[in-house]
Amino acid sequence: MNPLDKIHALDEIEKEIILCMQSAGQALQELGKEKSSQKNAETQSQQFLKSLSSVESKLSEQINYLTQVSTGQPHEGSGYASAKVLQMAWHRIQHARSRVRELEETKAKHSHAARQQQKRQQEHAAAQQQQQQAAAAVAQQQQQQQQQAGGGVGVSSGGDSSGVGGDASAGMSTN
Repeated sequence: MNPLDKIHALDEIEKEIILCMQSAGQALQELGKEKSSQKNAETQSQQFLKSLSSVESKLSEQINYLTQVSTGQPHEGSGYASAKVLQMAWHRIQHARSRVRELEETKAKHSHAARQQQKRQQEHAAAQQQQQQAAAAVAQQQQQQQQQAGGGVGVSSGGDSSGVGGDASAGMSTN
């Protein structure tokens, strides 16, 4: 039986209980009259007892089913164990999905941080390289200026040695 059939069976039991209560009420009503009919009272009492017996047997059947289901013992017609296994499997899948999602988020955060750090390192390296290139350019420029300044002195001293000596002698005589 599927769960829907079990619910219908419980509805039938509820209807039987209502009939049982009505029969008991009618029997008591008949007995409460001044001129009560013993035959009607007995008929209502018999119907009450019959309904009560039916309710008792059906309730016992439902209770037996529930005791088998609640202990987890396999029995014919029960889908409880399978439903519980399925529910637990769904729960494990949902948990695994949430953990994977958390791990992906963590990975994305770390990847982003690593990319940012790598970008900063590249920018820092590029800045250092630019500084080194600038320093090398300045050094090269200074070296060129020194060569030009040193080359001009060498040409003038080599081309006119008497002039330099003359200036030196002139400088001595003024003192």
